[in-house]
Amino acid sequence: MNSKLETPNVNLTNGQLIRGLGLIAAISVNVANVIGTGVFLKARVMTCNVGTPGKALGVWLVAGLLSLAGALTYAELLAMMPRAAGEYGIMRDAYGRPWGFIYGWTQFAIARSASAAALAVGFAIFLNALLKGALNQTFFTLPYLNVPLQLVALTAISLTVLINCAAIKFSGGVATFLTSIKVLLLIAVGLGAFFYSGGDWSHLSQANVGGTCEGVAITTGGLAGFAAAMLGALWAYDGWNNITFLAGEVKNPERNLPLGLIISMFVVMGLYLLVNISYYHVLSPTEVASVPASLPVAAEVVRRLLGAIALTLMAAAMMTSSFGALHASILATSRVPYAMARDRLFFKGLSKISPRTHVPIRSLIVLGIWSSVLALSGSYDQLTDAAVFALTLFYAFVAGSIFIFRRRLPDVHRPYRTWGYPVVPIVYLTVTAWLLGRIVWDARADMSATVGLFLAGHPISALAESLKAPPLASLIFILLGVPVYLILSRQKRIVNEE
Repeated sequence: MNSKLETPNVNLTNGQLIRGLGLIAAISVNVANVIGTGVFLKARVMTCNVGTPGKALGVWLVAGLLSLAGALTYAELLAMMPRAAGEYGIMRDAYGRPWGFIYGWTQFAIARSASAAALAVGFAIFLNALLKGALNQTFFTLPYLNVPLQLVALTAISLTVLINCAAIKFSGGVATFLTSIKVLLLIAVGLGAFFYSGGDWSHLSQANVGGTCEGVAITTGGLAGFAAAMLGALWAYDGWNNITFLAGEVKNPERNLPLGLIISMFVVMGLYLLVNISYYHVLSPTEVASVPASLPVAAEVVRRLLGAIALTLMAAAMMTSSFGALHASILATSRVPYAMARDRLFFKGLSKISPRTHVPIRSLIVLGIWSSVLALSGSYDQLTDAAVFALTLFYAFVAGSIFIFRRRLPDVHRPYRTWGYPVVPIVYLTVTAWLLGRIVWDARADMSATVGLFLAGHPISALAESLKAPPLASLIFILLGVPVYLILSRQKRIVNEE
């Protein structure tokens, strides 16, 4: 790789991405993708995992600080290399083109496309709740479709693709608008709960005693409970790196990328702590643990405040939150196949940029189609669960590259240097390694069953069983990229020889 890393001026160059995102838009894209449904759904599960509000709030804080440590580490890398699909470029330059491809393949084929599918179906479910089950009616039938619920999901994906085909400045404006709604909703729930006359601050010192904990596997507390709660909180914080994919489209990236990453994390941490404290002010830990799995804790809190209209309001809030996260996810993910295609590591046609809007429209459309296929498959939740291990693994690889670049390129200009280096990156990598190890340990029974089926000559059954073991399923998805890379590399070599 080059000894110097420079940021090309592509502001108005035809056929190139343009830098149209300011600081506020960059923060909004990050916050929009982080705040999905986790903050509404995870309080019940985490209370069951650890037992007390104090421990649950502590997990929210630790998970937020861990994500912040990742953001601080990423900030140096992105300010140094503010290029399209930032993480992909970092993986490629630090570990080589094959690893860059495997990273991009995992993001495009499974990880973020499956997440987009889940967000789209979530949007349809919440819209159905808002319409009081109207979408459950069968107006007509089509093969392989749960009409009209899945059609709503496909419409949501199509709409976000259409919005993101416009200029990046417009997409950033949409992200800012949707993020503003999300933030105001969370503040309204949080502050409104503090004025609830039936609230009791003593709930914060109580423990869950006899809560039903519907569908929660780990309710023993201790290290296992802490690990389970951490995974739930980290899922709610996931997306803190979203702006990295748009690094090539952020104005003044040396300043705005680090600020966007860091400020967005403080905003989300503050909102999450505010809302969860408000939950425990209104409900005791036992009441939180006894909320039905089908009902967000926030809905029960708002019901205490406003009565029967709460379910309608929460359905609208979660629908808006899902759509905002879907928009930000599609916007960012589409830059990965574009950047790979420019490096001739993916299909060449995906490298094309619209001469009018300066966005990768072909990449957006292909991503939308593939996300729609996953939405129709009905297995998007399992695919997303399987991708979590791979996502966390690649977060560690990207963060670890800071040590490679510090050694390999000591004299390159770094507009921002990671605060607390090397302690902060080491802490992030250590805790992430522990979490990965914990995921493997907890899935050991399912992994053994999968290997047993494969050795017994039942590969199809083994593949189905592997979805119950996220580490093994993630490894399978990653390995599927190897033959694709070899085929594309061979085609490129043939073209070069001709």
